Amino acid sequence: MTAKNIYRDVTLQEISESHIGRELRVAGWIENIRDHGGVSFVDLRDMYGVLQVVMRDTSLLHGLTREMSVSIEGLIEKRDQETYNPRIPTGTIELEAHKVEVLGSVFRQLPFEIMTSKETREEVRLQYRYLDLRNQKVKDNIIFRSQVIAYLRQKMSELGFLEIQTPILCASSPEGARDYIVPSRKYKGRFYALPQAPQQYKQLLMVSGFDKYFQIAPCFRDEDARADRSPGEFYQLDFEMSFATQEDVFRVGEEVLSAAFEKFAPKGYAVTKAPYPVISYKQAMLSFGTDKPDLRNPLRIIDLTDFFQTCTFKPFLGRTVRAIKVHAEMSKGFHEKLLKFATDMGMGGLGYLEVDEDMSYKGPIDKFIPAEKKGELAALADLAAKDTIFFIAEKEERAAYYAGQLRTELGQKLDLLEKNAYRFCYVNDFPMFALDPDTKQIGFTHNPFSMPQGGLEALMTKHPLDVLAYQYDIVCNGVELSSGAVRNHDMEIMEKAFAIAGYDKETLQHKFGALYTAFQFGAPPHAGMAPGVDRMIMLLRGEENIREVIAFPMSGSAQDLMCGAPNDVTEKQLREVHIKIRS
Repeated sequence: MTAKNIYRDVTLQEISESHIGRELRVAGWIENIRDHGGVSFVDLRDMYGVLQVVMRDTSLLHGLTREMSVSIEGLIEKRDQETYNPRIPTGTIELEAHKVEVLGSVFRQLPFEIMTSKETREEVRLQYRYLDLRNQKVKDNIIFRSQVIAYLRQKMSELGFLEIQTPILCASSPEGARDYIVPSRKYKGRFYALPQAPQQYKQLLMVSGFDKYFQIAPCFRDEDARADRSPGEFYQLDFEMSFATQEDVFRVGEEVLSAAFEKFAPKGYAVTKAPYPVISYKQAMLSFGTDKPDLRNPLRIIDLTDFFQTCTFKPFLGRTVRAIKVHAEMSKGFHEKLLKFATDMGMGGLGYLEVDEDMSYKGPIDKFIPAEKKGELAALADLAAKDTIFFIAEKEERAAYYAGQLRTELGQKLDLLEKNAYRFCYVNDFPMFALDPDTKQIGFTHNPFSMPQGGLEALMTKHPLDVLAYQYDIVCNGVELSSGAVRNHDMEIMEKAFAIAGYDKETLQHKFGALYTAFQFGAPPHAGMAPGVDRMIMLLRGEENIREVIAFPMSGSAQDLMCGAPNDVTEKQLREVHIKIRS
């Protein structure tokens, strides 16, 4: 026989008109108190809903304050029709209180109003996050997060993936970001690291013979916060497949993400159907000015470099020239604001042409375009009457960046973005290597464990900066949701790739010894990716800051303002792990 709960008979979502006339015990927090003289009303809130409590015996109200946790016994009654509250499921009923028991008192003034906590400064919200989470909108994000994660687990299991947990304490390795390191008590002067990702372990699982692995993996990177990046820790849907190609991974990624977004997207939202568009890194940088293209924006960037080398406009000569065509009414004031936007981000100016009804041009650079070349420009840019075309001339890297920023600004300010849609694409064919502008050393662009396209032959015969990798990202609405790769499972290819990036064989063996050794024992081809769970939920909830979808996030300065981390430790603790703090 199940023991009866001493605090409540039902949760507030379970109460309905079917309970009218019944004595019930309920529990929760006092959200609001309204004294109507001779009779008082209390809005009682639990995790599941809100119920109006009427206190005709006003002595029951004595000592009660908002946000106390209480247990209340009373009779469920029908509310007068004129007092119905259609905004809540219990809006046609109320509980007449006969007994009130205070379970948790409030001993100090609340730091903010619970119902409007999202309007409070973030630092204060995070300091009192346990109160902030009582706000229904904040709480709903966390409930929603739980539902999404449960669905992802279900979906991956249906696809034959096995959930396996990988270690949290691992070896430090150069994987791109800074490690969080953990000193060892037992081994003086040596350290563990928290995993930036389960990268090596999931590859080793493939070598072990596990065909399909996944986990909702915690990842730790000592990097600065952004609106779409939580400092310190985050979660990703990490998965890996043996005997798999890039296309195999694409199909799984599409199926899982499309299903999740179709299930959890706000009503009326469109979601890209599989197969997703696949855009090469080179094309993305040309057409969108970024490797995170927002496909809701209809504007595209075109390359007019060759065209302008035959014109007389000196600022464009010897420069990469990008252009963006817009068909929209733009006032003089709009042009002035756009020019300020351009100069504020570092551009020297912003050239443009407007196309009249007769297809003649007007604008500051019209006179520098020979008459016989104007038809060619119209054809290259597909110009039509009432179009405006903007020009960006810079070194190639800056031209792509400026054009991408301008495209985004035009799309937003002119309200051109597709409404109520999640638009996915893959970006692939990333360069394997890049030149560090400061050190002039060649290093990996993405993940050092990626397979180069063309294998060992490409590494031996091509210039490193010309080698492409089987690396790919999933992008949604301009947000990178996932990165992944076909892994380099060949020891010889690994040695050569790391040698190009400046790692000798001994360093490779030292830093990645487990993989290096494992790949000598019949490693299968394998590939995978890892969509970010926090970013998925941020998009689905329409939140601009990722911290809104994390129960206990760090602040933008990487502090736990609630519990006080990072904090001081005792001298004894330091001695135990053989550490001395330098002044």
